[in-house]
Amino acid sequence: MGLGAAARGRLLYGGDYNPEQWPEEVWAEDVELMKRAGVNVATVGVFSWATIEPEPGAREFGWLDRVLSLLHANGIAVCLATPTASPPPWLGHRHPETLPVDFDGRRLSYGSRNQFCPSSPVYRKRSLELVTDLAARYAHHPAVVMWHVNNEYCEVCHCDVSAEHFRRWLRARHGTLDALNAAWSTAFWSQRYGDWDEVVPPRRAPYLINPAQRLDFARFSSDALLECFLAEKAVLRAANPDVPITTNFMGLDQPMDYWSLAAHEDVVSHDWYPDPSDPKSHVGTAIAYDLVRSLAGGPWALMEQAASAVNWRHRNPAKPAGQLRAQSAQAVARGADAVCFFQWRASAGGAEKFHSGMLPHAGPDTRVFREVCELGADLARLEEVVGADVRASVAFALDWESWWACRLDAHPAGDFDLLARVRDFYEPLFDLGVAVDFVRPDADLSGYALVVVPNLYLLRDASRFESFVDGGGTLLVGFFSGVVDGNDRIHPGGAPGPLRELLGLTVHEMAPVERELRCESELLGEFTADFWLDDVAPHGAEVIARAGDAPVVLRHGRAWYTATRPEPAATARLLAHLVESAGVPRALPELPSGVEAVRRGGFLFLVNHNDDPVTVTVPGGGVDLLAGAGTGAGGGQGAEAAPADEVELGRFGVAVLRQP
Repeated sequence: MGLGAAARGRLLYGGDYNPEQWPEEVWAEDVELMKRAGVNVATVGVFSWATIEPEPGAREFGWLDRVLSLLHANGIAVCLATPTASPPPWLGHRHPETLPVDFDGRRLSYGSRNQFCPSSPVYRKRSLELVTDLAARYAHHPAVVMWHVNNEYCEVCHCDVSAEHFRRWLRARHGTLDALNAAWSTAFWSQRYGDWDEVVPPRRAPYLINPAQRLDFARFSSDALLECFLAEKAVLRAANPDVPITTNFMGLDQPMDYWSLAAHEDVVSHDWYPDPSDPKSHVGTAIAYDLVRSLAGGPWALMEQAASAVNWRHRNPAKPAGQLRAQSAQAVARGADAVCFFQWRASAGGAEKFHSGMLPHAGPDTRVFREVCELGADLARLEEVVGADVRASVAFALDWESWWACRLDAHPAGDFDLLARVRDFYEPLFDLGVAVDFVRPDADLSGYALVVVPNLYLLRDASRFESFVDGGGTLLVGFFSGVVDGNDRIHPGGAPGPLRELLGLTVHEMAPVERELRCESELLGEFTADFWLDDVAPHGAEVIARAGDAPVVLRHGRAWYTATRPEPAATARLLAHLVESAGVPRALPELPSGVEAVRRGGFLFLVNHNDDPVTVTVPGGGVDLLAGAGTGAGGGQGAEAAPADEVELGRFGVAVLRQP
């Protein structure tokens, strides 16, 4: 069971619908405008706990009955949410112990959202009672095609209840206090624990906090949220095992190990809000969409995006005309079978009243709503794409535990950013039109030609990488990898730890650099590098590039290592060489700058992220499924059959070509 069970052979299109914010006489207008826009799904109830349960034990389902019946009668499916992400004020008022405590020991108040402690027995009891009643009433409702559990799990709590839960989790993980003390290296700074009650979550302290304690707390916090999800899932599954279950991820974020959570979802959903003022936002978006497709193992759902401006950045520009279409097509190109928004109708009050909606404050006679309608027509033309997958020959290794660990204090560089390292290697592949999957470090890599490890600071074992290279694969590893084990302890002999023999080198010292490095290479030419410089001792590795006497790019058979951050042009040359030598396919032989090319099944998606029109050469041409649709927003031009070798894309233009 997956997204196909909800999609039923069509791309899902819609958004969060919050009718409780509006008088009931508005609902009929909403539904008529949804039909005009081509909306076929609405996510209902995400923040409706206080409306359903206005006081403890009450149940007000009548309004929800009418909303679901209205949507169903008009052919609009429902993704029904459990409204447990935002408890009502009465819960925090009557049970302040359910409210979260932050790192500084301050108990946070209600009056916002996400105001719950994931470990709180009271919160869990109250939320599951509500979910149980919700499931009993709607699990077999004909409108409900999917369950949406909670919303953007991200809550972390440092309270005493969480402390007791943390201790139980640590007992299960480590077994004994002696084992905990060894794992946490508590001989350092006299931190040895003699009683389990002495162990607490990381809290504000005079100086640096034990990094292994912080790492375990990140693992625990992720598991605590997973427990909440699984408890709700169990209730929903028991009520009707045929309705798929999802919860929405928060883009490239770290509150949970999404590999672990995705394994328990029927549908992987994702919220993403690219910045309209960033001319390269489409690259970060591509990373996010490739990651969520990899988490899903196939088609996924874009649960939230903005129709225009958001409300939470320092400055919140509107999306320019046509960008909404281009960004939505980008999601479908990279595996989405659902394109949805937060939210349907822009709120008149509350903290998100300046967050755009599919239906703006100014109503349907607006550019945004016209583009929403055009997008609905576009997506209806793409039914052939539903269920198709994106095949990648390149994989990026990404591990949440290593991500948490590399952000801890007291490292060589406090500004080390894993996502920046991912982007360093990803952007050249994007420009080449090379599809990318993300994988866990312990995944089977045999189906790939090239594997990139931007950073694995924490690495227990390198056997998967060794088998991959032994089988003829090409491996590229970035600096600051293989430094520590699962307890944040330095590997014997230093970096790159388990990768030492595979890479044929040892890192004697690692350090950030403030100066620009001048590098030379027969393969890569002259280039500059910055940010980092490993003192590398090769023992079998061939030096490909040097900065003076210092090796900065090395190769050991098919395994490559970068000991610095080469300038983007040099990294692009390196990746182009690896793509060619590894036989990695590209979507097209050549791509204009700013144009995205992705093959999904038998379809070639072309998206122009530029302000200016471009011409793309497509050997063999193809039939554009969107021909004649949305051309006012910069769509593909001309007749149904694309010219044999050229496709004209207007500003933010899109073409979806069916090819042999």
